[in-house]
Amino acid sequence: MKILNKQWVKVPLMIAMTSAILSGCAIMTDGPNASPYQRVPQKLPSAVLSQHEDHLSRAAMARLLHQNITYHLGAGDVVSVSVYLHPELSIPAPISSSTGLAGAIVTNDGNIQLPLLGVVHVAGMTTKQLQAHLSHLYAHYIIDPKVSVQLQVAHSIRYYLLGEFIKPGLVYSDRPLNLLEAMALGGSINLTDADLRSAYVVQNGQKLPINFHKLILAGDLQQNIPLKTGDTVVIPSTSTMRVYVFGAVNKPGPVPFPNGRLSLLQAISDAGMNTNSLTTAQLSEVRVIRSEGASGQFYVINARRILEGKAAPFYLKSGDIVFVPQTTVSSWNQTIQLLLPSLQAVGDILNPFVSIKYLQQ
Repeated sequence: MKILNKQWVKVPLMIAMTSAILSGCAIMTDGPNASPYQRVPQKLPSAVLSQHEDHLSRAAMARLLHQNITYHLGAGDVVSVSVYLHPELSIPAPISSSTGLAGAIVTNDGNIQLPLLGVVHVAGMTTKQLQAHLSHLYAHYIIDPKVSVQLQVAHSIRYYLLGEFIKPGLVYSDRPLNLLEAMALGGSINLTDADLRSAYVVQNGQKLPINFHKLILAGDLQQNIPLKTGDTVVIPSTSTMRVYVFGAVNKPGPVPFPNGRLSLLQAISDAGMNTNSLTTAQLSEVRVIRSEGASGQFYVINARRILEGKAAPFYLKSGDIVFVPQTTVSSWNQTIQLLLPSLQAVGDILNPFVSIKYLQQ
């Protein structure tokens, strides 16, 4: 029994020693001499100090995107004109046996030929405007003329599809189209190489704030606006992706994405700032404006902490605007005022949100 008692005493001692050894091993794995394969890397905190979002006003959106698209006559269109009780002044003869359509074709000069009136310029008019115009002209020869005008064939509707379309170029339609319908005429989009964030529609010489990510990838039909003839749809390539760096840098302006990826520090360095010998730039409050469609996100980033390895890298997206302050900036309003001259210099290539929000006030 005495031997058994000694054995029973040794067992808990061995268990306790084993636990202590294992505990020591566990502590060592987290210590300075631990194997690198056993350490769990700690995630660095974000360098973003603040972030908020802004949107274009409803009035601006209504003015730009929710217009009533009215068709205006152009070269190649075919219109029929009839004058009540005066068949000799109407144009009922078919213009071709293949179509069987009666009417007058609008020439490249924008004119049609009508009985009694001769050459009449019609390009740019709606059918209602042309009807009123012809009534006025025929009133010189007929008492109270009742003129009817109808569009038989619309041949002047055209759209320009540029960039990452399977079949880019000039396309025609026999009726007004919305954005998705027009894009379908260019075949599918090469999404692998398409920069949807920077895609845009040009209408009347102005970029429209369309969010192509939402339209194509999320099926948001609010972005599927009606187009006007002559509108241009541009889907840029990822090879042309740029950010714009301004402020306390030696080479302000666009900075390209090498291999499709660009960090904030890399962009600042490429813009001519030596991040290893900083003197005046306020890297602790770098400002970034990121926009797409009708909305923009505004970031204040402590790039100095990234430089010191105390915060995770901040990666930029196509079209981002980076502002490195020379001195402390108190607000976003002050930032915009400092940025305005630079934004005006590159206004034509900025995303629509920024140019509409700040350059068209």
